[in-house]
Amino acid sequence: MTASIDHLVYACPDLDAAIAELTRLTGVRPQGGGQHLGLGTHNALLSLGEHTYLEVIAPDPAQPKTGQPLPFGLDHLTAPALRAWAASPSDLDAAVKQARAQGFDYGDIVVRNRRTASGAQLTWRMTTYPHDGALNVIPFLIDWGTEVHPAQTAPSGLQLTEFRILAPDPYQVSSELRAVGLDLPVDQADAPALHAVLTGPDGTRVVLDS
Repeated sequence: MTASIDHLVYACPDLDAAIAELTRLTGVRPQGGGQHLGLGTHNALLSLGEHTYLEVIAPDPAQPKTGQPLPFGLDHLTAPALRAWAASPSDLDAAVKQARAQGFDYGDIVVRNRRTASGAQLTWRMTTYPHDGALNVIPFLIDWGTEVHPAQTAPSGLQLTEFRILAPDPYQVSSELRAVGLDLPVDQADAPALHAVLTGPDGTRVVLDS
């Protein structure tokens, strides 16, 4: 079983403001991804490599309130923050089964979709993610099936040159990551945190933190 970083989730209160700021910082403008209908969010994307991208996600004012909490703590977020990440295992079903056999539950597999800016429907499978707003350094798992990976169509020019996971119990987190084929370092810290460095086409470094 192997897995890799699929995307980072950069949550923000306002999508247009975040797009403008990231464009200023990186020199590359995030491209509108589309709406997550029924979930109350919309997003924009930046490619960070061949199969990795940055998802900028925010509440969608065009959608009615669902009565349910928005994902990634968006209901209470006052400033942009790196709130989550997704990993892509070589076999999603096998990864979930293998993790459960080792005592780690990545959640149920569900089908999700979003309507892209062009009006097309993009569909994928993923494990469920808690909507309690807490930062979770454990990724959710995702499988794009036969869809074109978003990193292939998002604006390019940036690279993910550093990604750090911090946790009070790094051994526990490392064990849970290895259960699905992820071999990433986890640093000791007083509280869970995520840290990423994006490098732009002119060598500019942009730091994203939780």
